[in-house]
Amino acid sequence: MSLRENVGHHNLDPGKAKHRSRIWTDVDLGAEGKAQGYLWLPLGTHDTSGEETGLYSCEGIPVVSIKNGEGPRVLLMAGNHGNEYEGQVMLMKLIRTLQPEDVRGQIIFLPAANTPAVRAGRRTSPLDGGNLNRLFPGDPMGGPTSMIAHMIESEILPGVEYAFDFHSGGDKGDYLPCAVIARSDDPARFSRSLELLKVFGMPTSMIIDHSTGGDGALIGACRRTGVYHLSTELGGGGAVSAPALRMAEKGLARLLEHTGVLSRAIAVEPPPPTRLIRRVPARDYVYVQSAEAGLFEPYVGLGDEVQANQITGMMHFPTAPWKEPEPVLAPVDGIVLCRRVPARSGLGDCVFVLGRDWAPSSL
Repeated sequence: MSLRENVGHHNLDPGKAKHRSRIWTDVDLGAEGKAQGYLWLPLGTHDTSGEETGLYSCEGIPVVSIKNGEGPRVLLMAGNHGNEYEGQVMLMKLIRTLQPEDVRGQIIFLPAANTPAVRAGRRTSPLDGGNLNRLFPGDPMGGPTSMIAHMIESEILPGVEYAFDFHSGGDKGDYLPCAVIARSDDPARFSRSLELLKVFGMPTSMIIDHSTGGDGALIGACRRTGVYHLSTELGGGGAVSAPALRMAEKGLARLLEHTGVLSRAIAVEPPPPTRLIRRVPARDYVYVQSAEAGLFEPYVGLGDEVQANQITGMMHFPTAPWKEPEPVLAPVDGIVLCRRVPARSGLGDCVFVLGRDWAPSSL
């Protein structure tokens, strides 16, 4: 059975069979009830000489569907980057909690979307170096990560109305916990997306023009397929942030209720106020400009406000301990949204991502 036949939302034109995903599943994602199993990503196998044998092994990408009659259809996704853990933990817990009687419509879970990267605990896939959030719309005949991107955009997204994708800072970055939406030129769509952001109710919320991955990110795929999208940045640093996870769990409960996909209330708290901010352009992040690598000592932290030309930290040089440290300056005013985790830094390393309060006239 093809994946598209299992999802059951769309029929593929036989004349376009070459565009069908090569990823397959024996899980009927269109069936009523709770179904769980794997999407099977075919991989070539090699003999000891390194030559392809013509046989295949498969990577199993975990998938869960909870379906109960007609209603909204929602995709919940984590593990887009394999070393971002809060979303993976949150979705695994929710999979074990929700039962078909709790749902009105369908929720599809991809808690380890780029499974090779998740298995390796890496941002990108060890199979091909692929960054899933840069490879949409993907290619069914491409590398493993491109095949996953193609499957999500061509097979999953056309069957849902909402896609919520949970990110964090990975092992190199630590984010001020926030939810994220992309601005739309359609006022009605943007208004609905803003409502999702406020319902999710993180203390800080970010509005961006586009992902750093541009149209190659899931945001681009959702724009192309007309799906409402919300993502997050939930801590990072290679750990699971307990406070960020708890806030996100409460926010997701509210969000699912808001979409109408739940048959019973599971949220326990109303959304608190959220501070709307926008990320500054990448050229205005805070970068190390020391020619020599060294150790970065930060002077500011997440949520702090900085001024243009403010010293945000110092670069120290252990191999020349008598050398005076060099200051790292903020190029613009802003709020610290993300910090670099490794102290070891060098020329061009971003140590802080900045944002500013959002206003309609600022975009």
